[in-house]
Amino acid sequence: MIMECIQRQAKTKTGNPYAMTEQTAPVSLEEFNHRLAEISEAMPKRLRQCAEFVAQNTDRIAVSTVAELSAGAGVQPSAFMRFCQLLGFSGFSEMQKMFRETYAQKWPDYATRLENLRASGADSPSALLAEFVEAGRLSLENLASSIDAGLLEEAVNVLAAAPMIHIVGFRRAFPVASYLSYAFEKMDIPAVLHDGVGKLNPRHAIRKGDVMIAITFAPYSQETIDLAAYARGLGNPVVAITDTMTSPLRRIDALTLAVSEVDVGAFRALSATLSLAISLAVAIGAKRDRARE
Repeated sequence: MIMECIQRQAKTKTGNPYAMTEQTAPVSLEEFNHRLAEISEAMPKRLRQCAEFVAQNTDRIAVSTVAELSAGAGVQPSAFMRFCQLLGFSGFSEMQKMFRETYAQKWPDYATRLENLRASGADSPSALLAEFVEAGRLSLENLASSIDAGLLEEAVNVLAAAPMIHIVGFRRAFPVASYLSYAFEKMDIPAVLHDGVGKLNPRHAIRKGDVMIAITFAPYSQETIDLAAYARGLGNPVVAITDTMTSPLRRIDALTLAVSEVDVGAFRALSATLSLAISLAVAIGAKRDRARE
């Protein structure tokens, strides 16, 4: 077991089996996510609760206390501290410091992002267009080189055979979800867009045998995660369009299509994500047409 190896290698003079003193702490969110993905499945129950909560609420780590986070994870603060140590940090303060530095560099608020663009002289319309075009090009190249062709084919096969496709995506993912709904409607493919309008929750429309497309990116939408988990609870397949290795959608055994976007001044476009969505829609439509011939 991974956990047994970790514990044997990590014991200190104090006898703490979770203090990974021989392993340096992650210095970026990417390193943190990679380490979490490596060891989360082998963690004891309480520490796994911490891992799942952190993966779903990465935006809260930098601004919350250990008491608030442990309460959210449903564990004692001491368990949350052991979780931090297991990942290589001396304690919660060091882990929070890494998150604060990471988010300060990557995702400032919108006012700060605009100010940074003005300071760099890149806020003119033509300069911004050039930046976003280049970011889109790089994102598309990344997608073309990293997409798993086998998983993409499997996703198309599963979705093309579905009696009904349910689509969910909020906030930044909403344009992608709404585009898929539009494309399926034009191709006469039965689909339901779960958009949350009027705070309505039509999860009762999900029937056994239906398939869901769930779209979310860090910081992840809890509404999307909950609906996808509900669909999986019915035994239905879920096709996920998401980003990191620790996306909560991976934990429900979703068929995961990973996509990342290059940002411009911490503004993230959807060039690669929309291209993936368009490809999915067209491939599904073509496969259904062939099946009717």
